[in-house]
Amino acid sequence: MGGNPGRAVPGGGDAATIAAMVFVSAVAAWRRRAGLHWRMTRPAFLLLTLSAVVLGLASAATAAALAPARVLATVLLACLAHAGGNVLNDYHDARNGADAANRDALLPFTGGARLIQGGWVTERDTGRWAALLLLATVAGGLVLASLSGPALWLIGAAGLALAWAYSAPPLALMARGLGEAAVATCWWLVVLGADYVQRGALAALPALLGAGLALLVAGLLLVNGFPDARADAQVGKRTLVVRLGPAAAARLYLGLALLAHAVAPLAVLAGWMPTGALAGLLSLPLSLAAAWQLLRHGRMPQRLRPAIGLSIAAANLHALALAAGLALGR
Repeated sequence: MGGNPGRAVPGGGDAATIAAMVFVSAVAAWRRRAGLHWRMTRPAFLLLTLSAVVLGLASAATAAALAPARVLATVLLACLAHAGGNVLNDYHDARNGADAANRDALLPFTGGARLIQGGWVTERDTGRWAALLLLATVAGGLVLASLSGPALWLIGAAGLALAWAYSAPPLALMARGLGEAAVATCWWLVVLGADYVQRGALAALPALLGAGLALLVAGLLLVNGFPDARADAQVGKRTLVVRLGPAAAARLYLGLALLAHAVAPLAVLAGWMPTGALAGLLSLPLSLAAAWQLLRHGRMPQRLRPAIGLSIAAANLHALALAAGLALGR
């Protein structure tokens, strides 16, 4: 009456084979879903967060030995926060129609992950994933703040508030010409927070080091706004490029690049930074090359892919060169 578990079943095959096929199918579906969730975070852009964390850790290492467990926790939480912000931005750009209207996006740099527009995921999926990532960031941040000190609560809360306010109504800072300032502040907070977790106190050095990087991040967001400007204007996103126009926005980019690279030399002259911080000037040629591209081709967004790539490279190189200069200076 119990039957033979290896016996053939109607429709061909045996129970073990069918169970194996079901298992393989379930694993494939899970991997496909996990891959989509990974792509939703736009992982390539997380490299800039890693560079900012490295800079903050290098700053802290000038005062104390690094605690490996806290280093790992800082990296994970910073990347979680950035990933959550990316997904949240895609969710709100889908809801306001900016990504759907964007025909000039220079993928993968601008226009979002395009997974909602391609039918791979829904707005609801995206909103849930953003909420989960940000809640995980909050939970981990509370634990790390209890170990590091109360100021980390303020740093983390400010960063998450800006990540939300950047995309979400009613503030939607990205639509008010304040997106560049908000995102720049977030990366400044990453450097400050990474230092604080190790040092256990607020210090001037990471604030100064993060200032130059923050200005380059503002420039990166500015250049990303050129290809998206037409779609942004159609849906009422009044970014700086929309407000200023391409010529003035290109000049603003040049000003931000020059100011970013003036921070370290001025701080070294004032005795606020060690001489090794001058290594941050290595990224200046990349920023100037990007500015030249913008000044020449600002009205032709499809020709701005090199400018975006140079801006990304400049921000990462600036952070890593500063970190290396501090390490070698020790």
